Amino acid sequence: MRKKNSNEPRPVGQNAPRRHFLKAAGATFAMLVTPLGHAMPRLLAVRIWPAEDYTRITLESHAEIKASHLIVKNPERLVIDLEGVEFDSVLKHLPDSVTGGDPYIQLIRAGRNRPGVVRVVVELKQEIKPQIFTLQPVGAYGHRLVVDLYPTQPIDPLLALIEKNSPTEAAIGDAPTPSRDEAEPQTVKHAERRDPAGERKMNRLVTVAIDPGHGGEDPGAVGRRGSYEKNVTLKIARLLKKKIDAEPGMRAVLTRDGDYFVPLQTRVRKARAVKADLFLSIHADAFVKPDARGSSVFVLSERGASSAAARWLAKRENDADLIGGVAIGGQDGHLARTLLDLSQTATINDSMKVGKAVLAELGDINTLHKRDVEHAGFAVLKAPDIPSVLVETAFISNPEEERRLNDSAYQDKMAQAILKGIRRYFDDNPPLNRTRVAQLN
Repeated sequence: MRKKNSNEPRPVGQNAPRRHFLKAAGATFAMLVTPLGHAMPRLLAVRIWPAEDYTRITLESHAEIKASHLIVKNPERLVIDLEGVEFDSVLKHLPDSVTGGDPYIQLIRAGRNRPGVVRVVVELKQEIKPQIFTLQPVGAYGHRLVVDLYPTQPIDPLLALIEKNSPTEAAIGDAPTPSRDEAEPQTVKHAERRDPAGERKMNRLVTVAIDPGHGGEDPGAVGRRGSYEKNVTLKIARLLKKKIDAEPGMRAVLTRDGDYFVPLQTRVRKARAVKADLFLSIHADAFVKPDARGSSVFVLSERGASSAAARWLAKRENDADLIGGVAIGGQDGHLARTLLDLSQTATINDSMKVGKAVLAELGDINTLHKRDVEHAGFAVLKAPDIPSVLVETAFISNPEEERRLNDSAYQDKMAQAILKGIRRYFDDNPPLNRTRVAQLN
């Protein structure tokens, strides 16, 4: 039996003297589980995850939190009453958890309202449409009360892309615009590539949707040295985006450009909203055995997984919504069924072509876990009209590969290899103007 790493998530319980908490963009406050016999439960932690799309507030406890809320006008405020929760140091330090760059929260504070009730007041920068729900314990988390602050007018990814000054700035649901040393604006031209005979191969801008796996409440896999998959995937995705934006006739958009959670269906919808020609999801997962190693590429399967490991991995990735936290009532079951029904053989065949091209390039910089593109039922690959692949860059559960995944030079090599695979695919399969499946809202 291997020794448990002190950085790994620990279960909530009275025998857990210490507890692991993820760092949010705002401050995280935590304290030990309440001793037996205490009159009211204490909060374990409060985490705030600000993003352009929405800001999430998570209150975690070892017991279920009951709450009611109302919106107060002039000025805009969200008032949340927590029942049976002790007003403790976690709540007293709430004002310190808000960052100045939060697009929705001006200030947050808490105090005793009446016996047995703590009132939390969120002072807002704009009108919001709140979504409040509870989550049962899962993974390293106890009971959670989730407060999502959405704008009254949802952000239109395509409009946001058009309004940006350059494709380098055009990230879906992005965080504040990167500084010049991070990303220099690039001039975009329509692709005018020609084959040896001089025939033009592409005549329009190509859009690639890059999906950094996990984020926010969902850390993804955790390496033995404490590396989070969500951080590695975002770094590689940003490097890949910068390289694609520098390519003539190509642009890239990100499904997330910060440390926040994006539901799987939302990632697909964002790619379709910008009429992406390719959807590429980046991961660095773990396996039950630490000696598992190598890069892999997956595409959607309609007939079951290509291996037991692929099936296990797909289930693990599809469980991201359980970890990250999605309201049951907010999931569009009809949309999910429609997307599955519309998954056409042609789209999956194109996905295979992309997968083979990318896998061939990955083999030049890393061991391949499997020599062939694998198949599994990944929910994030179910866009009906966009070739979609999922790249497992390496196993973060393998100590050697974890070290490489955290090396900036290796991250750049990984991004470059993926880019070469994408270029190879579009060179051989130039995108033409095509009729898309009607947009599903």
